[in-house]
Amino acid sequence: MIKFLDLQQINARFDASIRSAMDKVVQSGWYILAAECEAFEREFAAFCDAGHCIAVANGLDALTLALRALDIGPGDEVLVPSNTFIATWLAVSHVGAVPVPVEPIEATFNIDPARIRAAVTSRTRAIIPVHLYGQPADLDPIHEIARELGLRVIEDAAQAHGARYRGERIGKHGDVACWSFYPGKNLGALGDGGAITTNDATIAARLYKLHNYGSTQKYHHDELGVNSRLDEIQAAILRLKLPVLDDDNRNRARIANAYTEGLRGLDLHLPAVPDFAEPVWHLYVVRHRQRDLLAQRLAETGVATVIHYPVSPHLQPAYAGLGIPRGSLPIAERLQTEVLSLPIGPTQSDRETEEVIQIVRECVSAL
Repeated sequence: MIKFLDLQQINARFDASIRSAMDKVVQSGWYILAAECEAFEREFAAFCDAGHCIAVANGLDALTLALRALDIGPGDEVLVPSNTFIATWLAVSHVGAVPVPVEPIEATFNIDPARIRAAVTSRTRAIIPVHLYGQPADLDPIHEIARELGLRVIEDAAQAHGARYRGERIGKHGDVACWSFYPGKNLGALGDGGAITTNDATIAARLYKLHNYGSTQKYHHDELGVNSRLDEIQAAILRLKLPVLDDDNRNRARIANAYTEGLRGLDLHLPAVPDFAEPVWHLYVVRHRQRDLLAQRLAETGVATVIHYPVSPHLQPAYAGLGIPRGSLPIAERLQTEVLSLPIGPTQSDRETEEVIQIVRECVSAL
């Protein structure tokens, strides 16, 4: 079986360094908000060309705290993609606001800027573009609408570590950008982790308070904050991995290019990359009308795949209360029945990639 993503192999490259870094943290006696986290925040901010980085416990907390730092809450509406992982919606709900879905551009899977204006109401306060599967959304028209209407832009960059929009790193374009370091991400910890980057010093200062019990001085609390902090061991591991992230992303791009060339001419929708985007290929997602049967055939012949994502947020029981009926978001609903993610990762060999191409070609042709 060709694994979808071989985390053991990915992390084995750092085995000795990880053990040494963990020992260093243990011996330091400081495990929360200490030197490793501070250093990672500086280094990741520099990597993103952003002025500030606030490391938090996970990607969902990053989104939720970003919304809170921008004073978005009950009575407000936030525009979100109809086609995304549910965390984007959950963050909006967790601050008491209402997620309002906007359909994607079908070819790129990302939110369609041309549909945003029609979704804006007098209660709209922000837009959350998601850089889905590691490909940047089209930010310029989104920012143009936001400036015109006085809206905030919160980038969900959980899958886009190192991606570029018009030649510039993701992480500094919006009011804030929110990150996840879940183990399977392009920059993954050995547990949960997240961060927020921004060029706004005022927003950064508020976030530093909010993620640490609303405090900047121990036992003195300025507002109702939370406990959402990246621990020292995870920060140390991320520091080890950050210097090789660009190389890992280049390896992913090489695999994606091989797939695109090797799978041409099949009855299979391949990913489209706009001129403005330099994706980091967190996922390589194809589409087929008989997706479930294709996934079954691939599994039977030794290729592991994953569906990202099989049920759109508006059709989840968690969001039944919004009353968005089936059929009202047809693009997202169609994608959820067709998308299939092929194996891709920085340690995947050329032989494995060629084997995936050959097996996919055989299975698609036989359907």
